[in-house]
Amino acid sequence: MSESSRTRAHVYVSGHVQGVYYRATTRDTARDLGVDGWVKNLSDGRVEAVFEGPRDDVEEMVRWCHDGSPMASVSDVDVTYEEPQGETGFTVER
Repeated sequence: MSESSRTRAHVYVSGHVQGVYYRATTRDTARDLGVDGWVKNLSDGRVEAVFEGPRDDVEEMVRWCHDGSPMASVSDVDVTYEEPQGETGFTVER
């Protein structure tokens, strides 16, 4: 897939999103969709993630973030679209 057919979403998720398997479920969902990127907890209680891939799949991940893992309670999702940077695979960052 050419870089021009890929998009990148940088998201910050607020709410009760740490300690509820949000990162692991994000990773599994992204891998199922074939989306590249990473996810990590922030010290302020939010979760930060980057998704790269075909626009429809990246949009599906952004929509998914509004609900997240079954135990999560999401209050806000802030999304910024950026130029793809060539992410490969999907990882949970620490």
